[in-house]
Amino acid sequence: MLLGLDLIEIDRVAAALRRHPTRFRERVYTAREIAECDRKPDPAQSYAGRFAAKEAIGKALGVGVPFAWREIEIAGRGKPQVSLSGGMARVAEHLGVVRIDLSMTHSRTTAAAVALAVTADPAAPVPALPRRPPST
Repeated sequence: MLLGLDLIEIDRVAAALRRHPTRFRERVYTAREIAECDRKPDPAQSYAGRFAAKEAIGKALGVGVPFAWREIEIAGRGKPQVSLSGGMARVAEHLGVVRIDLSMTHSRTTAAAVALAVTADPAAPVPALPRRPPST
């Protein structure tokens, strides 16, 4: 099992939504996430929760934040469902991840998320991620 945790101030996300409403949404969130967040009474809380969740998942998978935001989708009511695509799906497959459990919460000021990437064989050592070639 692999664990990731993140928290973010909701005001930071709210400010990004005000400054660049379309660009920020389309860069970070899928169409389904945007539709779900925009239906909420306080969309900034939902956007912040998903933002923290994406970072927590990146940390659980050992890649940190250098990933394409839209390759991680958090959707659904109740227990959030995680879908990976592109490079993030390849990383999860390389690590033997069979599912990602996610918990999100928020207070009035902060959103937080914990991601648990469950591997097929929890006793197996975690393989190292391939190194990226240096940028030129």
